[in-house]
Amino acid sequence: MIKLEKVNKYFGDLHVLKDVSLEVAEGEKLVIIGPSGSGKSTTVRCMNFLEEPTSGHVYINGVELTHKNKRQIVRDNMSMVFQQFNLYPHMTVLKNLTLAPIKLHHKSRKEAEDLAYHYLDVVGLTDKAHAYPTMLSGGQQQRIAIARALCAQSKIILFDEPTSALDPETIQEVLDVMIRLAKENITMVVVTHEMGFARQVADRVVFMADGQILEEGTPEHFFTHPDHERVRQFLGKILH
Repeated sequence: MIKLEKVNKYFGDLHVLKDVSLEVAEGEKLVIIGPSGSGKSTTVRCMNFLEEPTSGHVYINGVELTHKNKRQIVRDNMSMVFQQFNLYPHMTVLKNLTLAPIKLHHKSRKEAEDLAYHYLDVVGLTDKAHAYPTMLSGGQQQRIAIARALCAQSKIILFDEPTSALDPETIQEVLDVMIRLAKENITMVVVTHEMGFARQVADRVVFMADGQILEEGTPEHFFTHPDHERVRQFLGKILH
C-alpha cells in the first residue's frame, strides 16, 4: 500500500531523513517509535506529501506520488489524525464530519450524515453530534478527529502521535478506539510513544533514530530481544 524508497528530507541544512526505505502492506498495522527528533513524524508526513521529500520516491498503491497528483491520490487513499485535533471550532461535530464526504467525495447530505453517525457510534460519541469542539475534552476531540478520518472511508490512516497532546486520563480512551480500529482491515501507520499500544496492536514495529530506520521486527522481537544497542537503551529508559 505504501512504499518509501531512499527518501531524504532536508529542512535548510538540517538532514532530517536519511535514505529512509520502508514498505507497508495492505491491512498492516505499523508502529513507528523512537526518541524525539528522530524523523518519525516527518516520515509519516512524507507518506502523504504534507512534507515533500527532498529526494527519493513515495508510492501509494503502486502509483508514485508527485507534486502534480498528490492531492488526488492522497484524497482517494488516505486520511491523517494529527497531534492537535485540527477540528473546525466554528462548526458542530456533525458538520466537521460531513464536510469532506459532501465536498470532496460528492456524497448527499443524508449519506454523509448516516456515515458520520455510524462512526460517532464507533468512537462512542453519538451524543456529541451537535456540540462544538470547544465544548469537548481533548480526548473527545481526538476521538472526533478519528471519526472524521474514518468518514473519508480511506484504506490507509496515518496517526502522528495522536495521544501526545492529551491528559494522562484521556489517553486510554483514544487508544481504546484505535485498538478497536486495528481489528478492521484498515492499513494503519502510527507514530507513538505508547509502548503498550505498540505491543498490543502492531504487526510490525519500526525504530527510528537520527533520521534513519535502525531496526524493525515483530513486537515480540522488539520488546524482548532487540538487536540494536540504541534500541535497547531507548527501551531501557522507557519501560522501567
